[in-house]
Amino acid sequence: MARYDLSGDKVASPLVGRKAEQDELTHALASGRPELIAVYGRRRVGKTFLIRSFFARELCFELTGLRDSPQAQQLAAFARSLEAVTGYAIEAPQTWFEAFQALIKYLEGALRNRGRKVVFLDELPWLATRRSRFLAAFEHFWNSWASRQDGLIVVICGSAASWMIAKVLHQRGGLHNRVTRSLPLYPFRLHETEAFLRSRGLDLDRRQLIELTMALGGIPYYLDQVRRGRSAAQNIDAILFAPNAPLGDEFEKLYASLFEHHERHVKVIRALARKQGGLTRQDIVKMSRLPSGGTMTTTLTELEASGFICRMRPFGRAMRDSLYRLVDEFSLFHLRWLEGKRDRSDGEGQWMRIHGTPGWQAWSGYGFENLCLRHLPQIKKALGISGVQTESSAWRHSARNREETGAQIDLLIDRRDGVINLCEMKFCDGEFVIDRKYARELLAKRETFRRATGTRKAIFLTLVTTHGVKPNGSKAEIVQNEITADALFES
Repeated sequence: MARYDLSGDKVASPLVGRKAEQDELTHALASGRPELIAVYGRRRVGKTFLIRSFFARELCFELTGLRDSPQAQQLAAFARSLEAVTGYAIEAPQTWFEAFQALIKYLEGALRNRGRKVVFLDELPWLATRRSRFLAAFEHFWNSWASRQDGLIVVICGSAASWMIAKVLHQRGGLHNRVTRSLPLYPFRLHETEAFLRSRGLDLDRRQLIELTMALGGIPYYLDQVRRGRSAAQNIDAILFAPNAPLGDEFEKLYASLFEHHERHVKVIRALARKQGGLTRQDIVKMSRLPSGGTMTTTLTELEASGFICRMRPFGRAMRDSLYRLVDEFSLFHLRWLEGKRDRSDGEGQWMRIHGTPGWQAWSGYGFENLCLRHLPQIKKALGISGVQTESSAWRHSARNREETGAQIDLLIDRRDGVINLCEMKFCDGEFVIDRKYARELLAKRETFRRATGTRKAIFLTLVTTHGVKPNGSKAEIVQNEITADALFES
């Protein structure tokens, strides 16, 4: 996507995707007022690349926090960053209040030049070490001076999404309501993944792109490991299974880099990975053996804010009955195929041997369901209901006696126009065939749902498949809507 500067001239941009985020940053450039922009998202999702690339012409000062480093080292890094832009030797300040006063002195000169100036403070949670008073100094910097500089944009960024939300966006102190724009950065959707890989000369078909995404997710850094001339399976082998695989130990680093007490988060993730349809809060407490209460609430909130899990309200139930589901593809893949199973002595070709087995087929079916849940706007668009108010939810019904039939629906779309779409998601190599047995299952599921919920709305059986549904009598009789994987690639 091309961006334009304030004069209307086109500015070259190496960015792929992130259209909504680039639009928001373009508006910030053109606003003519001070801007405090908070960008947050998980490790390696592309936050720093986005800001550096988009603001390449306007960036006048950048500081990146040092992980697990004391205040003195953080302040020394600040001095080095200030030296880089001023060209003068700078003595490391003793406090953050001194540091921001030195930054103000530099910016007063920089702002005399025409055009916007951008200050970028990356990995803010690492800068704000205990007892450093970094946040107090930053609040003073913004409230007393920066918020009055019409030419200034300050971007603060952090991988610990929960920290950014609690300490910056929802803070009740000096930064309350000071952030002018909030940009959560999530993994690529399929259309962005496709564009990203094509920009690097890779031309895989969409079936292969889906398989890659089900293993790596939409994380740009992970996708950057994909190489030309290899199939999806060959790339997964090389990236995750081979000796010295670049992402072989990524799972261990991922949660530790995001959460202070990451052991709790990993226990929740492990519990969710064992139950494909999702777990209630009570189930998570039981399976993870973690205490209930505020600690569990915080852990679930942090995982949801970081995009690892999603919460779905069961149809007709209150939010307290919500099901939590693991939707991070990389975590699911690691726990299913890598942990305790990766043969470090001869990992090469391991995924190729797994590919196509019954275990692989079960995993790919669940992975495709997750992918569909991450692309609900695309599914709604394919159904022609983008402008219709809807609620997406899951539904379970347990048989109470021998005469009754149980059922589970992982995605239903309850529409304001009097229709409910019961969605079935199927991943396969060719056209999906509805045989008589599966047709009976679909009809039974629909009737169980109608009877158990008492709904009077029309119920449309909707199939989301890789390559479509093969025409036959069963399809013509029971399927109201058909969506292929191509629809998931819509922007």
